[in-house]
Amino acid sequence: MTTKTAARPQRGSRRMSAGRARAERARVSAARQRRRRLLLWGAVLTAAAALIGAMMWSARSTVDASIRPAPDFTLTDTNGATVRLADYRGRNVVLYFNEGAGCQSCLYQMADIERHATQFAAANITVLPIVMNTAAQIKADMAANQVRTPFLIDASGAVSAAYGTLGRGMHAGLPGHSFVFIDAGGTQRWYGEYPSMYLSPADLLDQVRQHLP
Repeated sequence: MTTKTAARPQRGSRRMSAGRARAERARVSAARQRRRRLLLWGAVLTAAAALIGAMMWSARSTVDASIRPAPDFTLTDTNGATVRLADYRGRNVVLYFNEGAGCQSCLYQMADIERHATQFAAANITVLPIVMNTAAQIKADMAANQVRTPFLIDASGAVSAAYGTLGRGMHAGLPGHSFVFIDAGGTQRWYGEYPSMYLSPADLLDQVRQHLP
């Protein structure tokens, strides 16, 4: 009797010890999971902060308000017509330099400007998009995006260089996403560079109105 009675507490003690061990393992496991979740959330928040910072940086515009006589040029457009800047005297002109073929944002920008053609016409503003592609290259993208405005072909990049747009974007030898406002008298009044690859037509019209002589 004495031997059997003494054995029972030992088995009970072992069960209690095993239970405490399982509880401790569960506690440690739960603590590790909490640490992993905290680390994961920390990484997510850090990545989100970096992304927001990058977006805020890319949305900034580089604006040059210097006034000068606009460099004259003669280019051929995608319809084969000869276009001279001097022919637009008496009208406000916005030159839209962009990467062109392969840049979906660039074509979307022009399509969006076309959707607001009435407002630009009311402000006596003509938008001339300029690219360094061949006519065939940019016409394919124009068709895909239903853009109707003829693009001016600056194959040599001479006009893009004259207006200081080269290397402002992601490619050293191409324009970035640039707008140049030239008033009716042929004077350059405003230059804006947009690394975000988009400027709303309303904001573009506002910039032109702000810089009218």
